[in-house]
Amino acid sequence: MGHDDVEQTLNYPIPSEAALEPPAEWARLRERCPVARVTLPSGDQASLLTRYDDVKLVLSDPRFTRQLDADDAARIAANESGGVFNSSMATTIPQGGEGHRRWRRMVGKWFTAKRMAALKPGIEAMADRLIDDMVANGRPADLKASLGFPLPVWVICDLLGVPDSDRDKFAYWSDTLLNLTRYTQAEIDAAQTEFVAYMGEHVAARRARPGDDLLSELIKGADAGGEGMPDAALVATGMGLLVAGHETTANMIGKMVAMLLADRRRWERLLADPSLVRSAVEESLRFDANPGFGMPRYIGEEVEVAGAVIPRGTTVVCSMAAANRDENAFERAGEMRLDRVPNPHLAFGSGAHSCLGQSLARTELQTVLEVLLRRLPSLELAVPAQDLHRVEGLAVGGLREVPVRW
Repeated sequence: MGHDDVEQTLNYPIPSEAALEPPAEWARLRERCPVARVTLPSGDQASLLTRYDDVKLVLSDPRFTRQLDADDAARIAANESGGVFNSSMATTIPQGGEGHRRWRRMVGKWFTAKRMAALKPGIEAMADRLIDDMVANGRPADLKASLGFPLPVWVICDLLGVPDSDRDKFAYWSDTLLNLTRYTQAEIDAAQTEFVAYMGEHVAARRARPGDDLLSELIKGADAGGEGMPDAALVATGMGLLVAGHETTANMIGKMVAMLLADRRRWERLLADPSLVRSAVEESLRFDANPGFGMPRYIGEEVEVAGAVIPRGTTVVCSMAAANRDENAFERAGEMRLDRVPNPHLAFGSGAHSCLGQSLARTELQTVLEVLLRRLPSLELAVPAQDLHRVEGLAVGGLREVPVRW
């Protein structure tokens, strides 16, 4: 491929040949075209960053904002609302400055390592129950539907104090919010309206009768300045945590297990040495070639990145997954090394907007992996890894199903 070819505008997200493999373009872009012009699902243009240092810099630089509703910002999705990145959730919660820091402090108090450790036994018991059901239903089974999806939904519902019997509704509402190309504007608007109404009723019920869940805590708690969180922000927080808390982790459980079973020597190694679970989870997060869209940012002033001038009004897409395969940041980046320590991957982002629930995600992933190794040591993929299929048309990456036997 000549240098000129790289200059042509790529369609983004860039398709990949195989579900667990990165697109070949990533390596070429990192090497030759670290700031690449891409066309988004909406048809609008953006700049794509694929190098570790550049992605980390932009995610940590306050000049690159989440003001994706600016007049000259690119629309991400094909529908006019622009999807998850500029939905009502993104506009109700302050996206920058002191307001955002205050919101993060209030919500972040809930996601401490201590609280996560306290959640672990419940997560473990739930994983055991779901595996019991999966085994009872016989093989082969879809690990995503049997375990990957219901477990994080149960955890986040428990955290928010909402009944997990409503999880099918949540799944549909989440998918419409994460839409890139799958749903029509009418479907998205209807789902958003239902979701906002549902969460509004839930917040009102919690105001009347607080429980020991996260939203009740936020209702009771005030920040250091004595300000409570207004209802609209509570609703948006509940929606945001529900979408982020189940969709990404549900997909990651499936992808992690698929990666570990795709070369079964990885699974055997964990069986032989379960102390590697923690570093294996981190390496799965780094090695994930299918995390979805990445993080868009908007720049309101001219900035130079990687020797290229990015004009003001540009929407920049940070591909954390491409950055996580950067040979300049990770030795033998193209290999999955279960004992890789340290592992400063960018799967949870970086800087002021790094993933708020990352301690919860880590706890869930580590716990699921420990329980699977203990319960189903003979686990294997029921289809060749190249026959796995990606979820299409959403802002999060995942596998449609993960067929396994044991």
